[in-house]
Amino acid sequence: MNYKHAIWDWNGTLLDDTWLCVEVLNGLLARRGRGPITVEDYRGNFGFPVIHFYEFLGFDTDVDSFDQVSREFIGDYEARWFEECGLHEGVDQVLTAMAERGITHSVLSAAKQEALDLGVQHYGIRQHFTGLAGTDNIYAQGKVARGQYWIQHLPWSPEEVVMIGDTLHDFEVAEAIGVDCILLAHGHHAPERLAATGKPVLSSLGDLLEQF
Repeated sequence: MNYKHAIWDWNGTLLDDTWLCVEVLNGLLARRGRGPITVEDYRGNFGFPVIHFYEFLGFDTDVDSFDQVSREFIGDYEARWFEECGLHEGVDQVLTAMAERGITHSVLSAAKQEALDLGVQHYGIRQHFTGLAGTDNIYAQGKVARGQYWIQHLPWSPEEVVMIGDTLHDFEVAEAIGVDCILLAHGHHAPERLAATGKPVLSSLGDLLEQF
């Protein structure tokens, strides 16, 4: 495909943080007297809107409780991610190789804008991206609307843009903004869930260059 620009998801796609999300969730569950979940439980059921996943786990998700759980999760996650998480193997090399083939990059994330800015800078890859588009809340809400705004302000037509993500929601965002989609199976959703979209599902970033 003659892509000119790649819109990347952040959590799970570039940042290897699925395991940390599971550990943080298990901490929240333990405080409420509930048993832990496995990574397989998480990857098989996590989704957007996040409130539905919290309901699945048995959290009390009236408005106040969802706010409390969200704040607990973000607080516990942000206390650890800089020290304990890393990028997926090959991120810098793949971004560089795609750029050498004439493809520019940006990030579209459900993470809050401030966290996205800090994270991409912290992990040393900010120079690869023309821009970073996060959300204005801690609830992982609004990625579709943010994506619709983002695609309108890119200097390429939708046919020249590809979304690269790791969840069904990334596919939904790609559909909503009219761009193609490639999904990576190393993140927050199990590969069989991703395969149901009919889009290419790759096991690692190393396989990505074969698509360009």
